[in-house]
Amino acid sequence: MHNNSKKILFIALSLFVLNISLYAQEGVSEPDPGLIGIESAQQSLREISISKFEDAAFWYGKIGADDGIITVRDKVGNPSEKEPIEGEQQAGINEVDENVLGVRVDFFRRGMVDFYVNPVRPLPIEGITKTVSLWVVGRNTRHTLKLIIKDHFGNYAELTMGDLNFSGWKKMVVAIPPNIVQRDYHYNDKMGIQIMGFKVECDLEETYGRYYLYFDDLRAVSDLFAEQNRDADDVSDSW
Repeated sequence: MHNNSKKILFIALSLFVLNISLYAQEGVSEPDPGLIGIESAQQSLREISISKFEDAAFWYGKIGADDGIITVRDKVGNPSEKEPIEGEQQAGINEVDENVLGVRVDFFRRGMVDFYVNPVRPLPIEGITKTVSLWVVGRNTRHTLKLIIKDHFGNYAELTMGDLNFSGWKKMVVAIPPNIVQRDYHYNDKMGIQIMGFKVECDLEETYGRYYLYFDDLRAVSDLFAEQNRDADDVSDSW
């Protein structure tokens, strides 16, 4: 093969690889639930509403006594890009969805500060959870949002949802890794995880003054195949 022909072939292959790379970068930004932790040949994926954050009484904030004061309240609002869950309206589910959860932190001083936003009771998710999503207003800070969950055997895990360095509403999504145990194969009625709350790891340089954070529309994509195919005449081991 002549040198010119080799050069042309090399350039063509390089352009092909570059196009594939650009396509991958411009593709789906959210994790594909159907490809996460596949445990069986059949799946029945459904999007589930976990909390619409309508009432702040179901949530509380926690921060170190020497770090600041945290306040949680509901505020009227809604992300304009939020879409309804498929099948909810057809099923006659019309929950009130007018408020968001507002969090305000008044920092006492700069420091390595973490604060938490937790539900009054853990939020269980039916089935095998693939992803958890949440709409957030981060106020363009370098703080990091983490999801705190508890697995089937009571083990806690923190999953990073991302940095809060954006303005306005943004949908943040985290995949539940396969190493999180969600099922005891001896018992078909014991599966899933629980959401224990959210942790915000603050950037040292931005722990001053007053900080506002807003949450809305906590959802999960879950595999309900085992739930839907459970034997109706099975005996409960709750005694």
